[in-house]
Amino acid sequence: MTAKELKKRLIHKIDQSENNELLEEMFRLIANEEADISIYELSEEQIKAVEEGQLQYKNGEFLTEEQADKDIEEWLGK
Repeated sequence: MTAKELKKRLIHKIDQSENNELLEEMFRLIANEEADISIYELSEEQIKAVEEGQLQYKNGEFLTEEQADKDIEEWLGK
């Protein structure tokens, strides 16, 4: 099915529907697609933080999941 045919079928189904919940969900899905298209731009501070994290990872300065869980348990006094 081509995009044009699919659009035509969707428009027909939407036009026939009286199900408000379904229509709201369809709208939400379409709105999410539009939001996914937009490009998120980081501030200089955010870029520096990401670069710092990448450098720390590259230098092996990170915790394994097991070590992080252990540290959290200690902090919580478990």
